[in-house]
Amino acid sequence: MKSLMPGLALTLMLALPAAADEPKVFNEIKVKAGQDLFNAECRRCHSVDADKTSYGPLLEGVVGRKAGSFEGYPYSEALTNASFVWTPQALRAWIEDNQGFVPGTKMRHVGIVDPVVQDFILAYLATLTH
Repeated sequence: MKSLMPGLALTLMLALPAAADEPKVFNEIKVKAGQDLFNAECRRCHSVDADKTSYGPLLEGVVGRKAGSFEGYPYSEALTNASFVWTPQALRAWIEDNQGFVPGTKMRHVGIVDPVVQDFILAYLATLTH
């Protein structure tokens, strides 16, 4: 058994990310978890693929986009008249309580209040660029 330990230790060290790679690996895990959570919570109404239609507006490129501005989507008056950009902070407020954040919006969903789940979904949305 003692002779197996050095080989096992070496195998484990090679399988673990180097300290410098840990933030990158953690971000990849966070994005993947965010994609899974998005698929479970948001995909019923929102597409992230410009080639697919959905009930809600396309979310590809949502981070940094002016609220209520996705061409061709029939937004509520509340979002049409909104004067903010979808920053991570705005998206977090929307995910948690869209009716509280923009009263009069037509979107209905159960708020996602867990900040970790929000973080993961936001990490995923940030990867959806044009």
